[in-house]
Amino acid sequence: MGGEVFLNKNDIYFSVLRRNINLPFCLPTCPLEAGMALLFAGGCVFFPLCFTVLRWGLQNHASLQMEKQEAVLVASKLVSSVQAIMASTAGYIVSTSCKHIIDDQHWLSSAYTQFAVPYFIYDIYAMFLCHWHKHQVKGHGGDDGVARAPGSTWAIARGYLHKEFLMVLHHAAMVLVCFPLSVVWRQGKGDFFLGCMLMAEVSTPFVCLGKILIQYKQQHTLLHKVNGALMLLSFLCCRVLLFPYLYWAYGRHAGLPLLAVPLAIPAHVNLGAALLLAPQLYWFFLICRGACRLFWPRSRPPPACQAQD
Repeated sequence: MGGEVFLNKNDIYFSVLRRNINLPFCLPTCPLEAGMALLFAGGCVFFPLCFTVLRWGLQNHASLQMEKQEAVLVASKLVSSVQAIMASTAGYIVSTSCKHIIDDQHWLSSAYTQFAVPYFIYDIYAMFLCHWHKHQVKGHGGDDGVARAPGSTWAIARGYLHKEFLMVLHHAAMVLVCFPLSVVWRQGKGDFFLGCMLMAEVSTPFVCLGKILIQYKQQHTLLHKVNGALMLLSFLCCRVLLFPYLYWAYGRHAGLPLLAVPLAIPAHVNLGAALLLAPQLYWFFLICRGACRLFWPRSRPPPACQAQD
């Protein structure tokens, strides 16, 4: 008898995960909360540990022997690329597994979201480290901290926030706004859309490789030009055109034309999409401007680039 009752409880529990049925509080919440905490803790360990190991390896490997500033930059970009590959892979699995774009669920959507949240916190610190070491190399202080003038740490922090304000704001919004909404507000619906959003990270490895090539003054190489073209194309498809695609997908599901979708969905959904799209458009503009300067140097810029400059 006891074994049969336990089996029935498991059946009910997994049915809750698939169908989002509300049951008494004590049955599902304990394992779910423990799983969420475990995934979050795993992310807190994984990303900083990867960065530390990669930085140490880049500095100490016999064939590399990178300077500390170079190792910090390359390690941070490698970790960002690893996260992007995992996120886009998870997003592809989720989005292709959900045939019904509203009700279908995939365990990987919530699991990877909880695991990846610490990445955005880590990356804020990693970007600050890159800015810090770049500041040191320019002669504003020594690595041991003795040569720095009073207040210089705060000055470096202000310079970092001024330079990377939009990226820091984006990361903070991912942690403080998007994560709670994706875990609590969705109530298990819309995994397809979340999977598509995760696939926006497809462009990140190209962005990271571009920054590494610039660090080593390789802007003139064929690799940098090919990477720039791939970065432009992937950013356009996976970040800018992603939002019209999501509206089109919902319109197809609801039997609505694309232009009628914004009027058929709640206003706060349109507002959220607009807030997410705005920085993508700004970054895409910067990428286009960089592409103009890469493929058409200032000695003979095309009219469009002259207007932008």
